Amino acid sequence: MLEPDKSILNMGHFEYALKSVLSYKNLVHAVSGAVGSVTAMTVFYPLDTARLRLQVDENRKSSTTPAVLMEIVKEEGLLAPYRGWFPVISSLCCSNFVYFYAFNSLKALWGKSSAFTTGKDLTIGFIAGVVNVLLTTPLWVVNTRLKLQGAKFRNEDIVPTTYTGIIDAFKKILQQEGVLALWNGTFPSLLLVFNPAIQFMFYEGLKRQLLRRRAELSSLEVFVIGAIAKAIATTVTYPLQTVQSILRFGREKLNPEQRALASLTSVIYLLRQRIRRLGFRGLYKGLEAKLLQTVLTAALMFLIYEKMASLTFRLMGLKA
Repeated sequence: MLEPDKSILNMGHFEYALKSVLSYKNLVHAVSGAVGSVTAMTVFYPLDTARLRLQVDENRKSSTTPAVLMEIVKEEGLLAPYRGWFPVISSLCCSNFVYFYAFNSLKALWGKSSAFTTGKDLTIGFIAGVVNVLLTTPLWVVNTRLKLQGAKFRNEDIVPTTYTGIIDAFKKILQQEGVLALWNGTFPSLLLVFNPAIQFMFYEGLKRQLLRRRAELSSLEVFVIGAIAKAIATTVTYPLQTVQSILRFGREKLNPEQRALASLTSVIYLLRQRIRRLGFRGLYKGLEAKLLQTVLTAALMFLIYEKMASLTFRLMGLKA
């Protein structure tokens, strides 16, 4: 009895995988996610500015979001809360495009959505997050530097480098700190892929539960489940987000090996230093601003994403 040609079978699997990955549906999801995130971040951008200042500048006495924003406007000008908007938006657009494309490609490869569980959602979200981190970390390092440029710090140890733009920031980081500096904070970022993974796990799970009762979600339902999912993910992972911001800024007193590798040792070191100087509450400094910003941003992002994707699929005559 003749056996089937394994190369043909493998080619069939390869063609199926390629078709699943390179599909219009994945592209629509990626573009919708990118547009939704850019729009939402633009609306709530000043809240992210306040969050970053609270994380990096330990000696700032103001601890509430409105107070920090008032200080920034008073000391640095009316447009200061939007400093670094373009590089952040550029990075966010690329990051969310990669994440949504990877997430939906993996879903297509895994199987039908009806077979999905919270465990599968978490696994797919984690893998998509790892892909996203490895590809886009240099963009986030640069935008963190640009966003904090010109800021008035209370911490005397901080002496930021001056950059004229995105390209200049890339050049100076490469020249002064080496290529590995563009991946500063990669280790905590890899740990932080649990943030979007947890977020999408709760979002997809809540969405499936609601869709069992009705054919389509309302705008309010999408907004609320997006907010709940992000609030849970942010609270769980916030201490690591603080370490990530410090490492990306690149002004903490670490030796070159620690900074370049951003290893578990350096993450633990920074967490211990934070606790020693500010107590356990220091690990959550800026959480109010972060929750306010990320929850509202994620909720609005999911709303725009769902509506834009749904409209596009209808116009193209495709099923979501």
